[in-house]
Amino acid sequence: MKKRDQVLEKYKMNTKDLFESEKEFLEEIEKLKEEIKEISKYEGKLLSNSKTLLEMLDLSEELDKRIEKVYIYAHLNNDMDLGDTKGNEYYGVAYKLNKEYGTLSSYVVPELLEHDYKEIDDYIKENEDLKKYENSLKEIFRLKSHMLSKNEEYILTKLSDTFTSPEDIYSKLTDVDLKFGTVKDEDGNEVELTESNWATFIESKNRDVRKNVFEKFFTAYKSIINTTSELLSSEVKKNNAISQIRKYDSAMQRSLDANDVSPKVYEKLISSIEKNLKTVYRQWSIRKEKMKLDELHLYDTYVPLTEEFDKKYTYEEASKMILDSLKVMGEDYVNTLSRAFSEKWIDVMPNENKRGGAYCTCCYLTHPYVMTNFNERYGDVSTITHELGHAMHYYYAQTNNIYCDYGYSIFVAEVASQVNEILLALHVLNISDNKEEKIFILDTLMKHFKSSVVRQAMFAEFEKNVHESEQNGEILTPECLCNKYYELNKKYFGNDVIVDDKIRYEWSRIPHFYYNFYVYQYSTGYIAALKIAYDIFNGNKQTLDNYLEFLKLGSTKDPVESLKVAGVDLTKDDVYDEAFGMLNEQMDEFEKLIREE
Repeated sequence: MKKRDQVLEKYKMNTKDLFESEKEFLEEIEKLKEEIKEISKYEGKLLSNSKTLLEMLDLSEELDKRIEKVYIYAHLNNDMDLGDTKGNEYYGVAYKLNKEYGTLSSYVVPELLEHDYKEIDDYIKENEDLKKYENSLKEIFRLKSHMLSKNEEYILTKLSDTFTSPEDIYSKLTDVDLKFGTVKDEDGNEVELTESNWATFIESKNRDVRKNVFEKFFTAYKSIINTTSELLSSEVKKNNAISQIRKYDSAMQRSLDANDVSPKVYEKLISSIEKNLKTVYRQWSIRKEKMKLDELHLYDTYVPLTEEFDKKYTYEEASKMILDSLKVMGEDYVNTLSRAFSEKWIDVMPNENKRGGAYCTCCYLTHPYVMTNFNERYGDVSTITHELGHAMHYYYAQTNNIYCDYGYSIFVAEVASQVNEILLALHVLNISDNKEEKIFILDTLMKHFKSSVVRQAMFAEFEKNVHESEQNGEILTPECLCNKYYELNKKYFGNDVIVDDKIRYEWSRIPHFYYNFYVYQYSTGYIAALKIAYDIFNGNKQTLDNYLEFLKLGSTKDPVESLKVAGVDLTKDDVYDEAFGMLNEQMDEFEKLIREE
C-alpha cells in the first residue's frame, strides 16, 4: 500500500477550491470563532418584527455556508490520511467550531415554534425579502403538532443520549466482542472468519467452504441471541414509546414523517414486492440451473455466475466508460461531469491510512467532492459513477437553490446514484461482444435487484412486524424474533430454495434495525432509478427532461412529490410492476446466453 505522498498528483483530490492553503483555512476558522457569536444577539427577539427575522436568517445562512466550507475542507483532508496528526487536529478544530455554532443557534427553532405560523406568513407578506426562506420556515413548522411543551422537550433532550444505548451496545457486542472462530479456505488453510471476509467466503466456488462458513457464521450469532434479542426489543420499545409520546399512531409513521413521507409508500412497497415474488423466485430457478445443483441452499445464492470474466480497467479507461455511458443524459450533464475528472473533484487511489469505502459530499460555495478507493475492477468503476450520481444531484440542486433549500431528502438520496450505475451496466451490455462479460453484467444487475430491492423490503417488513407486535403487547423473545425472521425468509425465497435453519439468526447481524425504519428507502430508491434509467437509455426525451428537473429541486418539494416530477409515483402499483418487468427482461437475456452452446 502506497503512502499518501507516493500517490500521483493526478489521482489526488484538489481541495484548493475550498481553501488555497492551510493558512487561509486557519484564518477563516479564527474569523468564524468571533462571528458566530453574532447569532446570539437575536435570542428572545426573533419575531419582534420582519426586519429582525430577515437579518437573523441572512446571518444564519451566511455562517452556515462558511462553516460547511471549513468543515468539509478539514473532513476531506483528514480522510485522505487518517494517520496524519495535523489533519486530525484540523478536523477536531472544525468539528468543535461546528458544535459551538450549533449550541449558540439552538434557540432558533424552539423560539420560532412558540408562535403560530400565521405570524411568519404575515411577515412574509409584509417583507418580500423573506419569501426566499418560506420553504425552510414551513418545514420547521410542519412538525409543530408533534412538539411537546418546553419542559417536556427539555426532559426528552436530557434523556436523548440514553436513546442510542441499544445501538451503541449492539455495535460494541458485534464489532468487538463477537468472534467467529476459524474456517478452511479454498486451499485448505485455517483462516479466521470475520465480518470483513464473510462476503469473500460466501461467494466461494467451493460449496463445502461456503456451507461451512454459513454454519459457523450464524452459529456465532446464535451464541449471543439472548443479548441481541434484548437489545432489539429495547430499541423497539423506545421507538414505540417516543412515537406515542409525540402523538403518532406508530413508530413507522413518526420515522417517515420526519422526511415528509406517507406510510402508504411503505405499505405499497411491501404489498407490491409480495405481489411480484414469483419473478423473484424465477431468479433462483435460473441460478439452480446455471450452477447445476439438485438443491439450492441459501449459501448458494451469493456465488457469482460467471466462470471466466475478470477484466481490469485503468482509471482513465473507467473515466471514459463513465462519460460514454452518460452521454444519454445530454451535453450539459456530461460537460459538468467532465469537470469532476479534469478539475480533480475525485480522490481516486487507495493509500496507507486513507478512509475505506467511498462517499460523496458537497460544499455549497464550491462543488461536490468524491472520495473513493479504485482497484481496477468493474465494481470500482460502478462505485465511481454511483458517487458521481450523488455529485450531479448535489450540483444541480446547489446551482438552482439558495443554501437552505439545496439539501435533498434522504428518501431520494440513492436515486441519482443508482441511475448512473444502471446506465453504466446497460451501456456495457450494449457495446460488449464478450459473452462472459454480458453474463457478468446481467448477473450484477440481478444481484443488485435482489440486494437493493428484495432483501431490503424483507428487512422493512420484519421491522414493521416487530414494532407492531410490541405495540400490540407481544413480548419480543429470541424465539419470537427468530421465528418471524425465518418465516419471512421462506416467503421471500420460495420453494426453490432450501431455507437453512441457521438463517433465523441473521436478523441479529443487521445494524440497520437500529436506524428506525431506514432500510425501505434502499428499495424505493432503486425501483425509481430503474424506471428512470431504462426510459432514458431507451431514448425517452420526456423522462430525461423530467429527471433533470427533479435533480434541480433540492428540498423545495416533499420527496414523494419530487419523484413525481421525475415521472415516478411510488404510491402506485405501476412503477413496481415495471421494475419487475425489467428484471424479467434481464433474466430472459441471461437464460438465452447461458443456454447458448
